[in-house]
Amino acid sequence: MLNATSGKLWVIIAAMELYQLRTFVTVAQQGHLTQAAELLHLSQPAVTAQIKALEEQFGLALFERYPGGVQLTEAGKLLLPEAEQILAQARDLLHQAKALQGEPKGKVRIGTIGVPARLRLGKWLSLLRETYPLITVQTTHGISVSVLNEVRKKTLDAGFYLGRNPYQNVMTLPLSEIGFCIAIPPSMASQLQEADWPALAAAPWLGLSQFTSLADISQELWRSQNIAPKVVGEFDEEATLLELIKAGVGVAILAERTAQRYAADGSIVLWRGGEIVTRAPLQFIYSGDRATDPMMHKLCATLKTIWQLET
Repeated sequence: MLNATSGKLWVIIAAMELYQLRTFVTVAQQGHLTQAAELLHLSQPAVTAQIKALEEQFGLALFERYPGGVQLTEAGKLLLPEAEQILAQARDLLHQAKALQGEPKGKVRIGTIGVPARLRLGKWLSLLRETYPLITVQTTHGISVSVLNEVRKKTLDAGFYLGRNPYQNVMTLPLSEIGFCIAIPPSMASQLQEADWPALAAAPWLGLSQFTSLADISQELWRSQNIAPKVVGEFDEEATLLELIKAGVGVAILAERTAQRYAADGSIVLWRGGEIVTRAPLQFIYSGDRATDPMMHKLCATLKTIWQLET
């Protein structure tokens, strides 16, 4: 490191041309102007001129001349390690820039749904940032069907979708299967906690917006059990369903992990202790037009790593 006196020269060093510092270091290492010129592929007068220009900028003599060569002055000895460090940093910067030349770059717009932790969003974006630093991600939170439609219209590059994808021109990367439980208000627990399906069908159910995957999942469940519950209202967020279940408005299906978490504190009750009544795939979706897009391959590859899927 520079001491207090020589540290004042750092501003001057910052203004140096790298080739001048390279010449200074090479002459210092060789101890001879002619040998340094050969290594640098320069003429000896050119090397002498660069050293002279550097000395003039520093206001210091860097070398003492002898018949057999040159030797560093005390100031030159002090500045040599700093010059070597600057050249090393410049080389590292060049190597990093070259490494980035082949990296995918640009902004991708990703649609998210539900709870970010369920998507492992933080871990994925952290890995993506670490692996491909030139990719910038912009997220837009919505509900499954809206994300699917935005991907189809290409206003989103990709997104997460819960449910079965009905479109052939939308590609899917299956990530997991989400199990669902039936959540019951505590006020209805004594009548419904161990009830059969006909009894459940007679209870008020919280309706779901047609734009949510939960609407399709609920209807498929009802058809499979041959029931047609009375629907109360129409809602599109899991958080809203939770509040309405707690308040005793009605029954609804909830993702297993969410249901178990709130059942643990007694704010809701789970039918038959949390029995899984249906499952739905959680998928990453993108337009079929981008099936061969290298950017999309990078997104999918990092997702596979986070979800521990086969690559």
